[in-house]
Amino acid sequence: MSEGKAWVLRGLVITFILTGFMIFTAGCTEPEEGTKVILTTGFAKDEVFRLEDKSCSVGEMMVYLTNIQNQYENVYGSRIWDSKVEGVTLENNVKDMALSKMAQIKAIVLLAEKEGISLDEEELKKVEMAADEYYSSLNGAEIKAMGIDRDVIFNLYKEYALSEKLYQDIIKDINPEISDDEARTITVEHILIKTYNLDEAGNRHEYTDNARNEARRLAEDILERIGEGESFEDLAAEYNEDTSLTYSFGKGEMDAVFENAAFNLGEGEVSGIVETEYGFHIIKCISTFNREVTDANKVKIVEERRNKAFSEVYNDYVSTLNKDINTELWESLTFIHDDEVDTCDFFEVIDRIWND
Repeated sequence: MSEGKAWVLRGLVITFILTGFMIFTAGCTEPEEGTKVILTTGFAKDEVFRLEDKSCSVGEMMVYLTNIQNQYENVYGSRIWDSKVEGVTLENNVKDMALSKMAQIKAIVLLAEKEGISLDEEELKKVEMAADEYYSSLNGAEIKAMGIDRDVIFNLYKEYALSEKLYQDIIKDINPEISDDEARTITVEHILIKTYNLDEAGNRHEYTDNARNEARRLAEDILERIGEGESFEDLAAEYNEDTSLTYSFGKGEMDAVFENAAFNLGEGEVSGIVETEYGFHIIKCISTFNREVTDANKVKIVEERRNKAFSEVYNDYVSTLNKDINTELWESLTFIHDDEVDTCDFFEVIDRIWND
């Protein structure tokens, strides 16, 4: 999927995915522990849900749903909605994601207000620019089908921008400097001689002492043959009991014993017998450093730290909120299937202008 077509944009929306907190679950019958979900009939006519005093209208939700729908269709085609995952249609899965994203925005706006964070004059100008650009791109069929006006778009963008501002405030103290050593990714090949097997039900059974000793003797024999000049790859093809020969990884991503042995090898070097819970390994280092991969891993590490910092604050706060959902109205909302309704750049517009 190309970056321009991916509906999950960089920055804020990616953060939402990584928080892993679904404010509303399907049917809202299984809330997170400590969360107050209140089902009520006291909704306005077009009110989909309410978090404390923040509510989501049908028009707001249709903007999210329609843009996400069209981004999927631009990549995969309109027949994608015929797909099911464990009996659940993709449309319902995407609806749940859109509901979660919208609810998360509302929750973060509440948190921003609690923390006294607001948009300044220059930031509001960006919101105005984004609202003007996106709303002017809509045709009459799109405006009617989503049931919106320019004020709806402005308010959505204002909340989106405020959410991003709060996110940046929370992560501002995260150090973006990562050393080469911390981000270093190595590539190794290995031969595994297992010390367990699986039965037909997938249950693990450890080897007996005798079988374990035989496995070690086999690993030692293989290591000796490597030392005598036999090809590591040929021996791996014959004896390796792992489904993979090659692994690329950074620190903290593999079994600690395996990782420590691998990171202590020079390029082309072969380890001794390395024992883990999986069995006996012989490791060969293929590459100790790759600048491109290391730089990419630095970005990944920083993002993980930022997301963790944000999640800790956000999840603690959102668990205290009263949450009401208009189940009947929500379940009645469906995708718009109309060739004239193809808007798909709602998120891209604000992302571009906000970060300009």
